[in-house]
Amino acid sequence: QVQVVESGGGLVQAGGSLRLSCAASGGTFSSKGVAWFRQAPGKERTFVAAMHWSFNNPYYGDSVKGRFTISRDNAKNTVDLQMNSLTPVDTAGYFCAATADRPFSWSPYSSRTYTTWGQGTQVTVSA
Repeated sequence: QVQVVESGGGLVQAGGSLRLSCAASGGTFSSKGVAWFRQAPGKERTFVAAMHWSFNNPYYGDSVKGRFTISRDNAKNTVDLQMNSLTPVDTAGYFCAATADRPFSWSPYSSRTYTTWGQGTQVTVSA
């Protein structure tokens, strides 16, 4: 069964950028929807971005549109999240999630559609 591992988190000043990476092990992302969610302390987990397994039409949460970019590298078997113009509001644990292979029904914005989750990587944006 595929597992996912996030990397790339850290501390950055407001206005800066970070690039997160989600790597698959024990399988590939080639037939899976992959998403990023985030969760700040004391708050619910919220949708950030997602990509379909074959269509190049990414989905974004309203708060990150125009600042974040999700991309897939099938050769490296990773899904990356480029985050620009970061603000303290973006501070959270960021989690990568993947669906089962070619799910019959995929709701990219819903955490319930994803069956595999990583441990998360912390992003902290200082003012």
